[in-house]
Amino acid sequence: MVEITEVLQTTSFKKKVKKLNANQKSDLDIAVREVISDPEIGEQKKGDLSFLRVHKFKMVKQLTLLGYSYKDGSVILELITLGSHENFYRDVKRK
Repeated sequence: MVEITEVLQTTSFKKKVKKLNANQKSDLDIAVREVISDPEIGEQKKGDLSFLRVHKFKMVKQLTLLGYSYKDGSVILELITLGSHENFYRDVKRK
């Protein structure tokens, strides 16, 4: 297993995190730590979203999707987006 040495955040990810409450941020921190410890935990998408992995987790009892990219052998994890399932993939395709 590869150890992550750097975690990057896209601007849109940072903006979404800014709007979260403290209890939501703590749930997100736990999910990000899970991804850092095992970058292959998320489901690899296919087609025009093949660059994306999605980790599903509960944030204050609501299913939330954490979109990120990680390349095999790379030590950089890029946090791309965060949100509920509704319109999640459509919004990722637009960016």
